[in-house]
Amino acid sequence: MSTVETRPTASGAARADRPKRPNPWKQVTGSLVTAVIVVLCVVTVDAQWSRLSEAPGILGDYLRLMTRGVLQNPMADPNSEYWTKAFEYMVESLQMAWIGTLVGAALSFPMAFLAARNISPRPVVFVTRQILNVIRAIPELILAIAIMLPIFGLGPLAGALALGVGSVGTLGKLGSEAIEAVDPRPIEAVSATGARPLHVLAWGVLPQALPEIVALWLYRFEINIRAGAILGAVGAGGIGSILTQLFAARLWDRIGITLFIIIAVTVLVDQISAWVRHRIIAGGGKDLAAEAEALS
Repeated sequence: MSTVETRPTASGAARADRPKRPNPWKQVTGSLVTAVIVVLCVVTVDAQWSRLSEAPGILGDYLRLMTRGVLQNPMADPNSEYWTKAFEYMVESLQMAWIGTLVGAALSFPMAFLAARNISPRPVVFVTRQILNVIRAIPELILAIAIMLPIFGLGPLAGALALGVGSVGTLGKLGSEAIEAVDPRPIEAVSATGARPLHVLAWGVLPQALPEIVALWLYRFEINIRAGAILGAVGAGGIGSILTQLFAARLWDRIGITLFIIIAVTVLVDQISAWVRHRIIAGGGKDLAAEAEALS
């Protein structure tokens, strides 16, 4: 008895290749469990939800009080003194952030090479990365309270050093990733000349990784400006210290002036830093390939 072989049709093969439809009950169950957890959190949290409807009115009152200070004539006394003092504290915060960034850049630069897999041996990479992880896990606020303030006392020096040490973890990790992403061909070319390992790093790795590493330093400077304002609340100097005093005295017009200066300076520094980082990474020269394509 002969048997007839039947070949699967094209539509049947395509139907067989289709992925299985996911089980909808898993998604439904996951959504229900998530919803129950959210409801339990809302119910059990100690919050006065009845005051939620009053929040827009309260926020509007605070904004009105703070805006009144900003809209007053800044050249008249005593407003001129308020503006000058707030600006001086903001400059101190910028100095703290800049010094902290320099300290973090200086300490993280060699650690980035030690943490790069394409540069250092595996045991060195493992140990260095664990050190960076530990540093990155400790907030700058804890560094300032637990270490810097007891050693250096109240003032901007403690805040700057807390920002510097806190920057090492992030800058070291991101710097090592920038080094690992370099093109290996220039490294091979320099190594083929018989150059020593230090010369290979100087001429094969550093020219490729340095622009991105410098851009990371500038980005960290922006973060340190905002972090420095928080450190001022614990006595580490900067604009946060005067802001804490003003909130304690409920001087809303001066709080408005101080917040306005913080926002304006932060936005200005962010824009300048973003422009410099773009120039470093993208370069300021003309796009010769685009010009050649346009001429052709």
